[in-house]
Amino acid sequence: MHKKAIIKSDIILTSSNIITRVLGFFYRIYMSKTIGAEGMGLYQIITPLYLLIWAISSSGLSTTMSKLTAQEKAKGQQGNAEKILTISLIISVTIALCLSISVHNFAEEISQYIIKDKRTTLSLKWLSPCFPFMAAGSVIRGYFLGMQEAKVPAISQVIEQIVRMLAVYVLANTFVPMGLEYACGAAILGMALGEIISFLFTALNLFFVNHKLKPKVPTMTTFTALSLITSMAIPLTLNRVASSIYATVENIILPQRLQIFGMSQSQALSELGRLSGMAMPLVMFPSSLLTALATAILPVIAECYTLKNYNRITSTLKHSLLLTAIVACGTGGLFITYGYEIGQLIYSEKEIGSMLKLIGFICPFTYLQVTLSGVLNGLGEQLFIFEVNTISSLINLISIYFLVPIYGLNGFIFIWFITSIVVTTITLLRIKERTKTHFSVTLLFVKPILSITCACVIMLFISNHFFQTTSNITILTSLTIASVIYILLLFILKCLRKEDLTRF
Repeated sequence: MHKKAIIKSDIILTSSNIITRVLGFFYRIYMSKTIGAEGMGLYQIITPLYLLIWAISSSGLSTTMSKLTAQEKAKGQQGNAEKILTISLIISVTIALCLSISVHNFAEEISQYIIKDKRTTLSLKWLSPCFPFMAAGSVIRGYFLGMQEAKVPAISQVIEQIVRMLAVYVLANTFVPMGLEYACGAAILGMALGEIISFLFTALNLFFVNHKLKPKVPTMTTFTALSLITSMAIPLTLNRVASSIYATVENIILPQRLQIFGMSQSQALSELGRLSGMAMPLVMFPSSLLTALATAILPVIAECYTLKNYNRITSTLKHSLLLTAIVACGTGGLFITYGYEIGQLIYSEKEIGSMLKLIGFICPFTYLQVTLSGVLNGLGEQLFIFEVNTISSLINLISIYFLVPIYGLNGFIFIWFITSIVVTTITLLRIKERTKTHFSVTLLFVKPILSITCACVIMLFISNHFFQTTSNITILTSLTIASVIYILLLFILKCLRKEDLTRF
């Protein structure tokens, strides 16, 4: 993938991610006001299970498609790429179909004995039919990304989000008055419809693209293709499955441990809704740029590694991490400084502000892990990712079980902060070892942190002396001015240069 192609893919994916995040952001606000914090908590219990199904059926295969397609394209073997796509689709749809039937038939048992909330039964039954469509669509998107055709995956993401929003908006008036079970079911039904329509769009585009291309005979055998797919997809899938299981278990046991801390079932579920359904989407909203970057650099790193173009790997890596660090430190600083104000501005709830302030300290490391995962996957380090994520997930689960009943949510967030630092450090050292790239701690951490600290201090001084009241307009003005000061300080400290803007 040439530099212009990288930039083009990143721009397209970034644009779609921003649009999707913006739409999803307002969707979350609408849902929180329609079904409340407790309803969001119920929704958040089901969502990780949905992601677990995605992880088992297609997450590893989607990333595998992106990497292997890029490699075969670099070799001029389009026929091999198409063969890999066909085999991947057969595998993913078969797995998803089995899971769909299982979840639908055992929805009551899953709700009663695993989730331990019977109100999720209806949602599970409504969600299960979309699994095969979700799996196939995910694999096809990976194929298009490997072909450097980012437009189709980008548009499909936007379509999926729009369908979700429209479906919930239309269904809300009918289902919400029927109770929390049906209100949550409406949101889940919107999710299912979004997956189905998104798949139809990607499948149609695949049909038209293949119709235009001349058929090419693959040079690899079915056994070779299957070996390539499984060798990469299995570690990736195990990693994603482990992460999804962790998220599912976390969302199930966190309300239970909060009840031991002293909360009622309704309060505990509402607290989960605020953390996972409201605070975290808000914190991760600015990372849409980095998600697109991680997606775009995976085939870049894979192709360069295949061609042994180590200079390009080093260059891509340094600039990607610099952009990530700038966004991460800036966002974290703003959440730490203006957490209460942002919570009040977006959700009209100051309780979320305390969460935002604490999670703000974790932002730099969480954001870096998004980009670093794309690099590691491109280098074929799926097993390493699996090992690191498994250990950190187990530590977090242990902290939920033992610390939350004593210290509440603060105990969990503190351990999350420590594990994020450790995981980021270990990951950076691994990439340094594989690529021989030297990272500047001053450039990636010291200068951005110093810049955002000074920017926020200056802005607080301006606010205290010139802004008489705290309104939505003054909050937005403060955030904008602080961001501008931050960028100016980055240039002054030579963390950011004019030539960096053209590289980004």
